[in-house]
Amino acid sequence: MTLIWILSATALVGLISLIGILTFGIKTKAFERFLILIVGFAAGALIGSAFLHLLPEAMESCQPERVFFYALIGFTIFFLMERYFYWRHCHDGVCDVHTFTYLNLIGDGIHNFTDGLIIAASFITDIKLGIITTLAVIFHEVPQEMGDFGVLVYGGFSKSRALLFNFICALMAVLGAVIGYALSNITKNASLFLISFTAGGFIYIAASDLIPELHRQKDAKRSNIAFVTFVLGLLFMALARVIL
Repeated sequence: MTLIWILSATALVGLISLIGILTFGIKTKAFERFLILIVGFAAGALIGSAFLHLLPEAMESCQPERVFFYALIGFTIFFLMERYFYWRHCHDGVCDVHTFTYLNLIGDGIHNFTDGLIIAASFITDIKLGIITTLAVIFHEVPQEMGDFGVLVYGGFSKSRALLFNFICALMAVLGAVIGYALSNITKNASLFLISFTAGGFIYIAASDLIPELHRQKDAKRSNIAFVTFVLGLLFMALARVIL
């Protein structure tokens, strides 16, 4: 029965990745103008998620030195991966798809896998705790998945391709839940590392890729509005922290 609860919860979380389908009715030019605002929100949500959710959560059960060390590992690995993707896909100086889209998919996949581990661990402890944890994950996944979708489209993916890859990444939560259920005795230690590692990756993506994209905007009005959406992303994650 516990496994059914776990699978149902993670499947529900996975469906949130399809939120990008709401944009399919928006005309292309209008959506392109709107994209930079989503990128701004995504940058704020990633930074907020790392500093207000992931790192504090990891430090509740682990020494700060280890948490920040794991985060630095994540930051460094994402830096190396971006160098690889840039060399592999853009060594001729032309990129049809920006390298940060691949990093975002990897970071999102790891994050969703970790969510699955956490959901499994909470349901194994208590069904009520599992339900509360699932609601918490859903609450912070809605803006993040919308931001992830926007980042993929902004980086060169078509809407349909972005939706598909976002959904595939979301299924990592189900994989994480199954592994977490099967290996419940070691799930806690694994999730602590992955939470910190993901935080480092999110900080790297937001600081080195998304925020510079905001700086490249030549239109002052749109640039200022993008900064506002960045702050809104931070505030949303801060609000989620207070409520949950």
